[in-house]
Amino acid sequence: MGDWRLTRTYQAGSGEVRWDRLGDRGGPPVVLLHGTPFSSYVWRGIARALGRRHEVFVWDMPGYGASEKFEGQDVSLAAQGAVFAELLAHWGLDEPLVVAHDFGGTVAMRAHLLHGARYRGLALVDTVTLTPWGSPSFRLLGEHHKVFEQLPPALHGALVQEYLGSASARGLHPDVLERLVEPWLDDPGRPAFYRQIEQADQRHTAEVQDRYGTIDVPVLVCWGTDDAWIPVDKAHELVARIPGARLHLVSGAGHLIQEDAPAELTAVLAEFLRDLTG
Repeated sequence: MGDWRLTRTYQAGSGEVRWDRLGDRGGPPVVLLHGTPFSSYVWRGIARALGRRHEVFVWDMPGYGASEKFEGQDVSLAAQGAVFAELLAHWGLDEPLVVAHDFGGTVAMRAHLLHGARYRGLALVDTVTLTPWGSPSFRLLGEHHKVFEQLPPALHGALVQEYLGSASARGLHPDVLERLVEPWLDDPGRPAFYRQIEQADQRHTAEVQDRYGTIDVPVLVCWGTDDAWIPVDKAHELVARIPGARLHLVSGAGHLIQEDAPAELTAVLAEFLRDLTG
């Protein structure tokens, strides 16, 4: 993906994971989680900015971005939560700072609440963390994935481009949109796009959301007010469920807040992380 490449690998049970670290090797560690249908690429600018004070870990979940994609692969939220807990152990991170976007929120919650992963702090950015979730388009693609898998490559590419473009309230730069779409266009990527939607099961969120009241680490919830994928009402509900959680709303930003308001999001995350690390 041009100037954003993950150079390291980890062999997880659900496929090879591509990951990397950047920034200050002596700084407090922070891990960034992407969502669907994205990759670590959405964190590229913010990762580099946070790297001025932190050792930053980024990864593409199995079935996404540069990580392995194959027929029969388990890319469910349950599998991703287990992989994340494995990765934290592999990296030797005992209590990292964690920042999660979209369904990375459920992945982080499952690793913490079901697999014993410990965090120093948790920032949730326009996350899939409360049921019900999934836009009408997302549900349509999941329910009829076998039909959509038969689309010719050109029509598939147009569908993915339109779908991804709707994540921004302000419009994506053509180069950014092209790079977000790219992983889904080759032979492994086309079926993988529909596979991850078909396996997105709300029960994997439902299994943990009643435990949010037990979370005892600092939590920041950050949300775009114009998120068309997950309405801002979910942000208020999430804050009400997590003891002591703070809320920051970004006016005019959509679901892909990293692209719509990168400067404001970077500043908010940097302040939150600085408050926790001194």
